[in-house]
Amino acid sequence: MGKERKKRPSPSFLSQHCAGLQNSANSGSPAGINSEVSEKSQSLINSFYSEFGISLDGYSRLQQAVYWADPDRSITNVSMSTSPAHTTFIIENLKESYQTGEELFVTVHAKDFDNKSKSYGGDFFQAKLCTQNIPLSQASVFGEVVDLLNGSYSVRFLLPWVGEAQVAVRLIHSSEVVQVLKHHRDTDSDRVYFYGFYEGPGPNKTRLSEAVMCNVKWDKNGLEHMGTGDCCCEYKDPCTEEIWRCQRPKSLPCSALVYHSMGGYRNHVAEKCHPGLHTPVPAGFYLNDVWTSFVCSTRHFTTQTTTESLKQMNLHVQYQSGPLLAVDVKNNIDLHWRAHGVPLRSRKSAVANLHYISNEIDGLAGGPHMVIMFNLGPHFTTYPLDFFTHRVLRIRKAVLALLQRAPDTTVCLIRVGTKLCRKLDLEDIFGSDWYSLQLDRILRWAFQDVGVYILDVWQMTACHYSKENIHPGTVIIKNEIDILLSFVCPVYI
Repeated sequence: MGKERKKRPSPSFLSQHCAGLQNSANSGSPAGINSEVSEKSQSLINSFYSEFGISLDGYSRLQQAVYWADPDRSITNVSMSTSPAHTTFIIENLKESYQTGEELFVTVHAKDFDNKSKSYGGDFFQAKLCTQNIPLSQASVFGEVVDLLNGSYSVRFLLPWVGEAQVAVRLIHSSEVVQVLKHHRDTDSDRVYFYGFYEGPGPNKTRLSEAVMCNVKWDKNGLEHMGTGDCCCEYKDPCTEEIWRCQRPKSLPCSALVYHSMGGYRNHVAEKCHPGLHTPVPAGFYLNDVWTSFVCSTRHFTTQTTTESLKQMNLHVQYQSGPLLAVDVKNNIDLHWRAHGVPLRSRKSAVANLHYISNEIDGLAGGPHMVIMFNLGPHFTTYPLDFFTHRVLRIRKAVLALLQRAPDTTVCLIRVGTKLCRKLDLEDIFGSDWYSLQLDRILRWAFQDVGVYILDVWQMTACHYSKENIHPGTVIIKNEIDILLSFVCPVYI
């Protein structure tokens, strides 16, 4: 109340049209316009404004109108976000009665989940003055919320009716959530997509029809994902000059576009999967035996979206230790598997087939068409931690060298699973989950900054209802494979 909103330069959407312009950090310059732009650029800007009858000052006021405060610090824990349970408000200069037409002022004080006062703004509050539980007298009025940019908010109400009233303030989104929303608006505009339907004559007097994805043509905000070059048909409106773009149909010309419809929604709320992501607790949850990840946006694969032509070759070796091989000639895929080197609790196996993981990785050239997945843990539960650490660091060194010579190689670490043994008997000294937890922490520590994908199977196995088994059931395996394939095939369909 009485504290004027701070004016800060904010991003300009003109950068979409006027290449080379940069946002100005000088508060004396109009928002989004560099004070040292060339005369040619200035002329281009004025032309853009004048086309719509808007002055530079008018556009600057627009930028200030849509400006929304950001947190002034890095948000590292959900407890730092605004808590509706701890946030309070007070009615300023409260009186026993008011005259109709007067104004009522309320101050909201935002607090986080640790009950600490917030020192920055950006929360999205809505407020109303209303009657409640008064028969035949339902009335309400909207309250104007002003962000004071210091963790407090001023709300102004008009008192337009005779009778009682109550103040209601609702936290719609915390400032931290607003930042997530802003990020996805500015990077994932294609999360809503559309279909274009093409129809035309085919061979032998048949009719052809194709449905393809369409969207606005825009060079940013994720709308460039549809492709470049000759990928698409473009339809430019002669009046608005806006361009609608559809993927080019395989059998019909661009002129055969007949119908349009809504396509669907893509859930881009979770971050796209990439190496180095932090694993939170919880890392996800099961619902109807399907794991939803909180780490990144994973896909759930079906027989329709995966190949079914992978054929296993019989190499006449001990199955427990391998090596094993499967190939898909149609899709040019070959899959190799082998157990890690000794110690290995297996049946009688050829020593020559037992290779150390680090040696195997050292012998690979790597590259964009190679995916390497590895894990180890259960066979090391009876050994000192420094022995396991030595083995892990050897692998880490090999992975770093691989990514140095072939940085576009996909490397995935599968962490240790739980449910090895929880019985309070002699078996505990061979395969206790406590042993596994220690090994898992070493793996997580060693590879947290290496640039590999990390699959946290510890949480996936620990929280599932299936019985304890060192080898997880099919439900868990299916969900693990979904995540691994999401690492390998991160693009959405």
